[in-house]
Amino acid sequence: MNIYVLLKQTFDTEEKIVLQDGTIREDGAKFIINPYDEYALEEAIRIREAHGGAVHAISVGPERTAEALRTALAMGADEATLIDDRLISDEYGVSRALAAYLHGRQVDLVLAGYFSVDNGAGQVAIRVAELLGIPHVSSVTKLTLNGNTASCERDAEGDVERIEVTLPALITAQQGLNEPRYPSLPGIMRAKRKPLNRLTPEELGLKPEELVPEVRRVSLSLPAARCSGRIMSGELAEQVQALIRHLRHDDRVI
Repeated sequence: MNIYVLLKQTFDTEEKIVLQDGTIREDGAKFIINPYDEYALEEAIRIREAHGGAVHAISVGPERTAEALRTALAMGADEATLIDDRLISDEYGVSRALAAYLHGRQVDLVLAGYFSVDNGAGQVAIRVAELLGIPHVSSVTKLTLNGNTASCERDAEGDVERIEVTLPALITAQQGLNEPRYPSLPGIMRAKRKPLNRLTPEELGLKPEELVPEVRRVSLSLPAARCSGRIMSGELAEQVQALIRHLRHDDRVI
């Protein structure tokens, strides 16, 4: 079984975000595999251990993304590929590059995180499934393979939704699907001998005009600093009137 895992390198969730001239400063920042992508990678490794096959990790990003792919190899992926993102600036371009890489390959299952903790868009994997013309199920918390079908479970507002799709299919992982393993020392040593391929969009047959972004960032800013709390005084009716006045005239939320 050929399993492909879509990975993204993101800021460490404990990292403090610093903005300078409308862009995020990366100097000295720590980067990790997107936590939701770790669930996808762990599930891929478990499926390979149970059914055989190979796990391929793919990412679109700058050269520093190779570190995340090396971690994926240390966790147990068999091969990794980094696609250069110099011509790519949004989820549309990322999905085009990933789909171009996967097109024509023997793909049995594609796994990805439900969304990334930096942009939180949650659209790359779904776009890839659409471009490849394969079914997809998002936010999966339990995945069972049975021959050429995949049985999925996901939370549905306090209930459980069960979906069955025919392979090949794309599944996005939600928290609770599994508990990702830590890279072991033998795994880290073996990762040094595993292939980490590098490709450009041109090598995938993509032209610059096919990667023109569909989304334009207008501005980027940190949330407004929190104000101190207010304590209303007076009778209950007076407090309610004061609260409404603050919400309408000061905070402008009503």
